[in-house]
Amino acid sequence: MSFFPKIAFQYEVEEYLTKVFRNNELITALGTQEAENKYQSLLSHLSHPPAFTTVRVNTHLASVKHVKKLLLEEIQKQFKGLHVPVLEHPRLQDILLIPVIGPRRDLKKHSSEVIVGAQCGYAVLRGAHVYVPGIVSTSRFVKAGDLVSVYSDIEGKCKRGAKEFDGVKVFLGNGISELSRNEIFSSNGPLKGLGIRMIEPVYLSPSFDNVLPSHLFLQNLPSVVVSHILNPQPGEKILDMCAAPGGKTTHLATLMHDQ
Repeated sequence: MSFFPKIAFQYEVEEYLTKVFRNNELITALGTQEAENKYQSLLSHLSHPPAFTTVRVNTHLASVKHVKKLLLEEIQKQFKGLHVPVLEHPRLQDILLIPVIGPRRDLKKHSSEVIVGAQCGYAVLRGAHVYVPGIVSTSRFVKAGDLVSVYSDIEGKCKRGAKEFDGVKVFLGNGISELSRNEIFSSNGPLKGLGIRMIEPVYLSPSFDNVLPSHLFLQNLPSVVVSHILNPQPGEKILDMCAAPGGKTTHLATLMHDQ
């Protein structure tokens, strides 16, 4: 049985993927069953976090080997007693890879529950803590300092402030509540800051919150590849037409030696 439920797409996305992976040309070449297997494999991969967390090194400021050493020290602080390697990418010289450990199926679930939105849930799977805006509901008597189990409302059906939720939810791990239920939902204005500090995530991936901010940029591998394929040279003019929050832009600047 898969750890996660089957991923659901908006109609437009489903239609696009069907045209790419279930078109007549592909079915003729591979056969109906093999084409369907490839499509289902894609859905499975999209519903799980990647096998590696990728970080880009600012090679304009420091060498990859130096930053690798610093990052290893930071990860050991987070994962006391657990060896997690930091690997250099075999082809991309400015990328470090950290294997994601999981899913861990032996975690004990607590009676107090916190439900978060799907977007927040994705972030938790990648190593983030839970911030207050992402919390949709909590059990009735949650207090600051309580051990809680965190779940993702993948269908977006949980009502904000609900005291219990029996819909489809995915277990993300356990954490410690930084606030009481009353503080989360009874404020006059929108709250900010940390809501749940994750201590036992299902997928063990380091948090990069304020970790070596001058040296590292948390960036998905495809976004890094784009800049390398462009191969920008010092002195050239580059128009970045998808420039927010600026990951590829700063990468281009690094590759061009700030020229």
